[in-house]
Amino acid sequence: MLSDGEAAELLSFLNLETRADLKGQASEYVLGLTGNRDGCRYLQSKPDCLQALVTLTSDPSIAIVKDCFHALINLSADETLHQPLVTETVLLAKLLPKLLDPEYVFADRICTILSNLSRHERTCRDVFRALQEQDIGLDRLVEVFCNQGFNKKASLHYLGPLLSNLTQLPEARLFILDKDRCVIQRLLPYTQYEESSTRRGGVVGTLRNCCFDHAHHEWLLSDAVDIIPYLLLPLAGPEELSEEENEGLPVDLQYLPEDKKREEDPDIRKMLLETLILLTATRLGRQIMKDKNVYYIMREFDRWEKDPYVTSACEKLVQVLIGDEPEEGMENLMEVDIPKDVQEKLIELDAKEQEQMEKDEQEQMEKDEQEQMEKDKQEQLEKDKQESEKNPKQSPEGLER
Repeated sequence: MLSDGEAAELLSFLNLETRADLKGQASEYVLGLTGNRDGCRYLQSKPDCLQALVTLTSDPSIAIVKDCFHALINLSADETLHQPLVTETVLLAKLLPKLLDPEYVFADRICTILSNLSRHERTCRDVFRALQEQDIGLDRLVEVFCNQGFNKKASLHYLGPLLSNLTQLPEARLFILDKDRCVIQRLLPYTQYEESSTRRGGVVGTLRNCCFDHAHHEWLLSDAVDIIPYLLLPLAGPEELSEEENEGLPVDLQYLPEDKKREEDPDIRKMLLETLILLTATRLGRQIMKDKNVYYIMREFDRWEKDPYVTSACEKLVQVLIGDEPEEGMENLMEVDIPKDVQEKLIELDAKEQEQMEKDEQEQMEKDEQEQMEKDKQEQLEKDKQESEKNPKQSPEGLER
C-alpha cells in the first residue's frame, strides 16, 4: 500500500480545484484500491480520503463523479467501512438531498450506497436518523418509490432493499404499519413487479419484517389490507385444482391461467414463505389461512419447487397448516417460552438440516456439471459427425478406392 507521503500526495489531487486530468487519475487510482478487500481496509484508516471521494461527487466531470460513486459503492459493500463512512464523512448529508432530485443522473448509485449502509442495525439507525434530519423521512421515501416516473434518468429500484433494511427498526415498522397512512397497501402490488427482482425482493423483505410484529397480524389479514393474495399469487402456478379447492381460495387465486408463472427468484420465494409462516403465529392467522385454502397452493408449490432451502420453508408452513392447534396458553407461537434444553435441541436440528441441504446442493451441482459435460461431449461428437459428412475424405490421386 501507499506510504504516508504517497497517501498525502494522492490526497492533494482529490479536491475540486485540482486540474481535471490529475484529479481523474487520482480518483481512478482510488477506485482501483476499492476493488479488493485489502485496498478497502487500507482506506478505512484514511478518513480524509473517504471525505474527498464524497466531495468529488459534486465535480463537474461526469467521469470523475462516476469513479467516485463506484468507489463509494465498493467501500459501502464492506461492513468494516460503514462506521467510517457514516461518522467521519458528510456522505449522508450530501447524498440524501440528491436522491430527491428528479433530474439527478446518479440517483441509482445513491440508492445502492444507502442500501449497503443500512444492512446492519447500527448504521441503519444512522441512515434512518439522517432521513429525519434532512426532512425527508420514510413518507417521502415511499412516495418516491411508488412513483415510478419520478426520475426519468434512474430506476430507483434499490429503494426497495433500503426500505427492507430500514424496517429492521421498530420505529420504521410502526410507520409502515400505521393504519391511517395506507403505506403497506401501496407496497403490496410490488410483490409481482415484473421489471425488477430487486424492487420485488425489497418489498417482500419489508413485508416480512413488518410481520414480526404479531400485534398487527389481525389488521394485515383483514379486508383492510388483505395481504394473503399478494403473498400467495407469486407462489401459485398453473396447476388445475378441483372446484372445491378453487372456491375456498381468494378470488385472485381462483382458476389461474395455463401460462401462470411462479416467482423466478428462489430468495424471494423463500421470503414469501417466511412471511406466511410468521402470519401463522396466532390462532386467528392459522384459521384464516386454513379457511382460504392456502394449503392447496402450497401442496402444488411443494411438488414444483427444486431449491432445498425453499422446500424446507414450504414444508414448515405446511406442517403448521395441517397440524393440530397448540394447547391452551400456547396459541401465540411468538409468545411461547421455549425451555433452554429444547432451544439447544432445535438449534442442533436446524444445523443438521442446514448441513444436509448444503450437502444435497453440492451433490446436485456435481450432478448438473456431469450432465452438462456429457451434453457438451455429445454435441461435439454430433458436430464432428456433421463436419465429416459435409467434407468426406478424398482418396489420394492415382489410387483406387
